[in-house]
Amino acid sequence: MEQTLSIIKPDAVERNLDKEIKEMFKNNGFSILNEKKIQIEKSEAEKFYKVHETKPFYNDLCAYLSSGPIVVMILEKDNAILANRELMGATNPVEAQEGTIRKKYGISIDKNSVHGSDSVENAKIEIDFFFKD
Repeated sequence: MEQTLSIIKPDAVERNLDKEIKEMFKNNGFSILNEKKIQIEKSEAEKFYKVHETKPFYNDLCAYLSSGPIVVMILEKDNAILANRELMGATNPVEAQEGTIRKKYGISIDKNSVHGSDSVENAKIEIDFFFKD
């Protein structure tokens, strides 16, 4: 079994989509091991997205993630990272396949409703970021 971090982003939480998105995970064989609804400061978002700090969208990304409540979850399933990325769909909802979270709920490339870890290494780092006691 593999674990991954998933974030339901501010645009989806604001539209009360967290329950529907969690159901999509469960219906696709994921177990939600832990979850919490939080709001982070921009400085925390900057640490979380540090890997992107040289990219032009970094500031907007950090401002957006800290703009409202988010739901962070630890998901578990065989090949959870790849399965989650497939279920989320392409970063740009316009390019995402039918049936994916971003196709169904994403508003734009920036407000695309969900985040998921992209590797085993990053999953561990991201899970620890939000759930390390």
